[in-house]
Amino acid sequence: MIYTVTFNPALDYTMEIDNLKIGEINRSQSEMILPGGKGINVSTILNRLHVQNTAMGFVAGFTGQELTGQLQKQGINTDFIELKNGQTRINVKLEGDKETAINGNGPDITQDDINKLILKLENLKEKDILVLSGSIPCNIRKTIYEEICERLQNKNIDIVVDATGDLLVNVLKYHPLLIKPNTDELSEIFNREITSNEDIAHYGKKLKDMGAKNVIVSMGNRGATLITNEGEVIYSPTPDIKIINTVGAGDSMVAGFIAGLQQYGDMKKALKLGISAGSATSASKYLGTEEEILKTFNNILFE
Repeated sequence: MIYTVTFNPALDYTMEIDNLKIGEINRSQSEMILPGGKGINVSTILNRLHVQNTAMGFVAGFTGQELTGQLQKQGINTDFIELKNGQTRINVKLEGDKETAINGNGPDITQDDINKLILKLENLKEKDILVLSGSIPCNIRKTIYEEICERLQNKNIDIVVDATGDLLVNVLKYHPLLIKPNTDELSEIFNREITSNEDIAHYGKKLKDMGAKNVIVSMGNRGATLITNEGEVIYSPTPDIKIINTVGAGDSMVAGFIAGLQQYGDMKKALKLGISAGSATSASKYLGTEEEILKTFNNILFE
């Protein structure tokens, strides 16, 4: 089973507005209310690719109930911890000539709540996959990913980490199955500008040497580079698409790669499916559909 953890999920309330006028009443042309959060996005894409998974994390209040209900209607298993106080946040996104977003803070998560999550995670079984993705709310220790990896290190569970900075670097000693920095995040880790394909492969290998089994460096419209556990460097371009939305593209890439490993057992095809899922999301208003992902998959040719 695959499990995703989202510490601070959200309902994303997106409104399309032709011309946003500050200080005046604006009327939207359309609205969407959809579940959001990096782990939630991974669960959604996995589900669309028919890979069974369970979404975990924290929810609160009526907004948390709505988020849970929407996921379950899609057929996604949920195992959230319900917080006693507060509300799952609502992120408001105004789409027009320029995109404007207002993100909520979300509810407070206590140490007791964290302990409940860790107890659930300790019930994971051998060969399960755990996906830890996204930033951490400000009231939670920045070492939480590291603590989770330490608690699970002897259970033979594969862990995927999609995070930034120390949150990512500090888990490498626990040999995660996959990490996915982008070029900016790679540059931040090594405190130097990294742009060329040669440098991306070189510093991606350094992350593998630091403990990661597989490293995908996402390169935006240039594609992605995978450094495998065996040290092979595999590059995949992206198809020529019109980019509509970049939110969730990286999460989609992670989900596509995991689904590819499950379905094909082949690193090259897994990377191709990851690129396809990320590209399909970039070309969509929300997350890519199965049809869009598979159509993209068939159009990608490796160099």
